[in-house]
Amino acid sequence: VQLQASGGGLVQAGGSLRLSCATSGMIFSFFHMAWYRQTPGKQRELVASIVSGGTTNYADSVKGRFAISRDNAKNTVHLQMNSLKPEDTAVYYCNAYNVMAQHWGQGTQVTVSS
Repeated sequence: VQLQASGGGLVQAGGSLRLSCATSGMIFSFFHMAWYRQTPGKQRELVASIVSGGTTNYADSVKGRFAISRDNAKNTVHLQMNSLKPEDTAVYYCNAYNVMAQHWGQGTQVTVSS
């Protein structure tokens, strides 16, 4: 199983980025998908999730600014991030999970300058 995250980078506050996570080696539609983020010295935190049926969930800190979506035909999950803030700076990780297994991607750095 591979989860390949991309789309991170440096952006000014108020800007936007779109993260993508391409998966392989798994039956994508059998997995719920999520994005987590982590900063040095802190625990990894859930940013957004989307279950196989499409229902989404967001951390309070990103509600109204971020949108998670999945493309079952392309085995890919996206995270559209708008109105970015410096506190959104972190390494973002893609996660696939169900009752049987959990898989992580390698992370992509997002840096928001003030």
